[in-house]
Amino acid sequence: MAEFLSAALAFPAVVLDAALVVVICFWLLVLVGATATDSFDSDLDADAAGVGGVPVAVSASLAVVIAWFTGLTGSVLVQRSGVTGTARSLLHVAVLAGALLIAWGVVRMLVRHLRRYFHAEPPSRQDFLGQVCTIRTGSVSTGFGQAEVSADDGSTAIVRVRQPVPSSGPGEVLAAGSTGLLHAYDAEGEFFWVSAYDAAPAPRRLTRKAA
Repeated sequence: MAEFLSAALAFPAVVLDAALVVVICFWLLVLVGATATDSFDSDLDADAAGVGGVPVAVSASLAVVIAWFTGLTGSVLVQRSGVTGTARSLLHVAVLAGALLIAWGVVRMLVRHLRRYFHAEPPSRQDFLGQVCTIRTGSVSTGFGQAEVSADDGSTAIVRVRQPVPSSGPGEVLAAGSTGLLHAYDAEGEFFWVSAYDAAPAPRRLTRKAA
C-alpha cells in the first residue's frame, strides 16, 4: 500500500492526480444537480479526437481514470526496476506519454459502444415506420399494446401499438414476444398500427421495390 501511495504522490502520477480530483468534483456536482453532463459539449470538439457521440465530460472522465490507473501502475513498475538518475526520469516521462495514449485508445473503443446511449436528437416516430418490432405486452388490440423497436442507430424504444380489426375472419393474435411490422402511424392517437410479421426480425427496415 505504501508503495502505491508513494507512486501516486510522485511524478508522473501526481500530474494525473489533479485531473482525477477535478473529475471526482465534477461528478459530485452532477449528482447534486449543480451542473449537467453536457456542460462542455459546446466548448470542445470531441469529434476531432475520435471520441464524439457522447458528452465530453463522459469521454474525458474515462480518459482521466484510465490514464491515472495506467500511470500509477507504470510508476510502480519503474520504482521496482531499480533504475535511477536520468534513465529513471526518462522512464517516468515515457510512462506519462504511454498512459495518455493508452487512455485515448481505450476511450475511443468504449465510445463506439456508448454512443447508442447518448443521442443529440431522439429518433423521430416516423423513423420507425416500416420497421420490425417485438411485442412486449400480453396482447395487442385496437385500444392497447406496446412493442419494442430498434432505430437505425441501434437504440431501442418502447412504442404504443394497435392492431386493426380484420375485415373478414379473426386475425392473427399478437402476443408477448411475437414479431410485428409497424406499417402506419396515427398522429392523433400517438400510436403505430401493427400487423403480424413472420420473417426473422434481423432486417430493421423493409425496403419498397420500385413500381
